[in-house]
Amino acid sequence: MLTLEQLKQVCEIAVDAGNAIMAYYQHDDVAISIKTDETPVTAADLAAHRVIVEGLNKLPFRFPVLSEESELIAWDERKDWEQYWLIDPLDGTKEFINKNGEFTVNIALIHHGKPIAGVVYAPALKRCFYGIETLGAWCDENGETVALPDSNLSPSKLTIVGSRSHQSPEMSGYLMQFNDYEVASVGSSLKFCLLASGEAQLYPRLGPTSEWDTAAGQAVLIAAGGSVTLLNSSEPLLYNQKKNILNPLFLARSKNCSEYNMEQEV
Repeated sequence: MLTLEQLKQVCEIAVDAGNAIMAYYQHDDVAISIKTDETPVTAADLAAHRVIVEGLNKLPFRFPVLSEESELIAWDERKDWEQYWLIDPLDGTKEFINKNGEFTVNIALIHHGKPIAGVVYAPALKRCFYGIETLGAWCDENGETVALPDSNLSPSKLTIVGSRSHQSPEMSGYLMQFNDYEVASVGSSLKFCLLASGEAQLYPRLGPTSEWDTAAGQAVLIAAGGSVTLLNSSEPLLYNQKKNILNPLFLARSKNCSEYNMEQEV
């Protein structure tokens, strides 16, 4: 288990990766390639990957690293990992390309399939969310540190977060069960972070995600008292349990979700 001081070292690595991303974000001619899974990748993704891997390998506490921008490590090797770093150097590449600021650097520590610590840094917004399961969660912004969930944030009605880049008919159908709510369209792992802070209460994920997309945000949310379970189940969303890295559908809840009479509705 990491200490808070150790996690802050990981935060510094995420900020360094964010700075590398922002060097590309300022330019209009960002080179875009399409990977074999038909998702976009930019030079900023690769630069952030290098910064994170180099930074993690310099820490006095070292674990294997699995990154979206590295070769997928064979199942025969990683199935025996008890603890490892799971990273997405630039989560929300489409948001980066569209220059809306809603992209993040994601670094999670996985222990026996559970995300026990995580950092989500939004470099364009200069917000750093981080948490450890047994210690709590925080957000650093404008030189201030706020413990999560933030008691000053309490929406007047149920707020459901959804993907800005992946709207679906399934989501529209799911929302029909609720009468009084508002939807916040947010990119990347910031969806988890809005739940962790108390700015939103529910995140139903009804489309495909990979494990590196969700691990850091889930770690922060759990550290803030929230939960992430499989859709229509009480089983937690786990990692490194199978050969492929695709997540099942899931439902994320904030700590204050029950205050909105959500427990029976979902």
